[in-house]
Amino acid sequence: MQLNFDRRVADSLPTSWVDRAPLALRPYLRLARYDRPIGFWLLALPCWMGLMAARIGDGLGLPDLWLAVLFAIGAIAMRGAGCTYNDIVDRELDARVARTADRPLAAGTVTLKQAWLFLAGQALVGLIVLLQLPLIAIAVGLASLLLVAAYPFMKLITWWPQAWLGLTFNWGVPVAYIAATGRVDGVMIVLYIACVLWTLGYDTIYAQQDSEDDALVGVKSTARLFGESSQYWVAGFYGANAILIALAIWMSQATPWIVIPFTLYTAHLFNQVRRLDIEDGARCLALFKSNRISGLLLVATLFTGALI
Repeated sequence: MQLNFDRRVADSLPTSWVDRAPLALRPYLRLARYDRPIGFWLLALPCWMGLMAARIGDGLGLPDLWLAVLFAIGAIAMRGAGCTYNDIVDRELDARVARTADRPLAAGTVTLKQAWLFLAGQALVGLIVLLQLPLIAIAVGLASLLLVAAYPFMKLITWWPQAWLGLTFNWGVPVAYIAATGRVDGVMIVLYIACVLWTLGYDTIYAQQDSEDDALVGVKSTARLFGESSQYWVAGFYGANAILIALAIWMSQATPWIVIPFTLYTAHLFNQVRRLDIEDGARCLALFKSNRISGLLLVATLFTGALI
């Protein structure tokens, strides 16, 4: 059988640098989701949030720039590794869902052995980045492997796999906060919980695209659980997130100027709720991707507190 090594999944970017990469590399780049960069943002942004929150009241310095770069590299490596692992576990399910049937493992453009080797290479890059951090932050970072390893199985066990994704994707908050301060405190815990709620909201929006296929293959999700009430649940998650972010800001005694970017952040979240139509898959995908802006606005909010 002739394999098409240039197959792209339904929600990848229409054109990207992946389409201009050597043909033999494209399946690996798509396996790591380089054609879908939103995931890199959603993994890196919590790291930057944790770093900025840690510096409220202390100010920023050049070491923080180095940490921010490390977190960006680590996010790229570990998001790629996580997606590769997820596709290894889900390769049979992916082949039965229209949106994911063209993923490299499901489509057969990458073998299982090749995928494991690719996963190991990406994990090695992530480990090298992690080893640049203080020892306590390394220990916290390694603990996330338990969350990562269990995540692909959550959608078969619980109706709340989005909650597990939130715990996993936002682990960068405690890693970055502890790397910068060497401590665990209330601000860090509240910010982490707030980010988990943010993920619950945006991934419920994302999962609306697959709800029909998920029902056919027996995959659980908050999108299926909430059904027609999804818009209200997303509003609740985002509302709770905004309240907890405000609490973290208050606890950190940040400058009042932080209210300006924070207001823009909350407005962006609730604009997503206002525009949400669970029957419109294209809109759900666009709203999900718009959380890069949400995350950047929250980073800007916390950056304002660290800067002033």
